[in-house]
Amino acid sequence: MTDEKNITDEQSAEESLWEFPCDFMFKAMAHAVEGVEDEIVAAIQQHVPGDYTPSLNPSRTGKYVSVTVNFTATSKQQLDEIYVSVNAIENVKFCL
Repeated sequence: MTDEKNITDEQSAEESLWEFPCDFMFKAMAHAVEGVEDEIVAAIQQHVPGDYTPSLNPSRTGKYVSVTVNFTATSKQQLDEIYVSVNAIENVKFCL
């Protein structure tokens, strides 16, 4: 029972760090393949409808690209769902 209480306390502390709604800068690193930024935006739009123009920053070698999308987040659960959706994209390496 102590473990459950600690997990609940940790979750409450983590959630209290966020104040929703808030402006959120979502970043994903992906293989630099054509259309990957569109896939990332589409995954975000499933959870936060809107018209987004991503910022792209290619790596020095051109093998990877950083994709940044700004939006207004409304809850921690929404952010968790976005991270899961974007991480499921084949060419995405990780999200920040």
